[in-house]
Amino acid sequence: MKVIKTISKLQKAAFKHLKNGDEIGLVPTMGALHQGHESLILKSKKNDDVTIVSIFVNPLQFGPNEDYLKYPRPIKKDLQFCKKNHVDYVFMPTVNEMFPNSHKTFVEVRDLQDIMCGKFRPAHFRGVATVVAKLLNISYACNTYFGMKDFQQLKIIEQMVKDLNFKTKIVSCPIVREKSGLAISSRNTYLSPQEKEMASKIYKILKKASIDFKNKNLSALKQTALNKLNKIPKIKIDYVDIVNFKDLSFADKNTKKVILAVAVWLGKTRLIDNIIMTR
Repeated sequence: MKVIKTISKLQKAAFKHLKNGDEIGLVPTMGALHQGHESLILKSKKNDDVTIVSIFVNPLQFGPNEDYLKYPRPIKKDLQFCKKNHVDYVFMPTVNEMFPNSHKTFVEVRDLQDIMCGKFRPAHFRGVATVVAKLLNISYACNTYFGMKDFQQLKIIEQMVKDLNFKTKIVSCPIVREKSGLAISSRNTYLSPQEKEMASKIYKILKKASIDFKNKNLSALKQTALNKLNKIPKIKIDYVDIVNFKDLSFADKNTKKVILAVAVWLGKTRLIDNIIMTR
């Protein structure tokens, strides 16, 4: 496993592999690696000749009052994690390497970036799209892997890749959960044991909604989910939305496949989760 910290060195290594006919897989992360990331790495190891994991806490996707400075950065542990999973390259650039003072270009995916989480984190997806666009250009990735927990992010990246004619294929991977049902996230480390227990109720509410999907209209389904979430102590709900699985557009009674997505706060920790519902 090689650790690379500069754009030029990664491009040089990746281009050499590309010239040799190797397929390159990219797993973009912000570190604090866990089983969810492991599922993406293993998928790349299965599909690709070369696997690159990027570890970069991207300041562009954090708002002024968010957790950029305290976001977990267990570097040694992350490198051991990558080595154990036979990653070929770990790309760990500095902020100045990725976004020097001269940087003036940003990527926006209109409409998709303004709904759901975008309502509450206005510059977030601009930061995500910009850094992912850079990582795709730097890595020459043939396949790029994203988990479905950040479903809005996944759809935004898919749209960006399509609109800007990137050659990479976006590979979506299922949500990995703890035994309790809680979606695994780097931010789960912020939760107290009591908050973790309360957070596990979110998935149970989503599962019940998916069972009721064929029999209830969408507004009733959404209201029921809202009511149940509001019964969780200390919870603050950002949104409960039911949208078209294909493109996050408005879902109605004729939509065959939808996503029920939620974003909530438990104490000082923001959690997101979703479930696919099909008629």
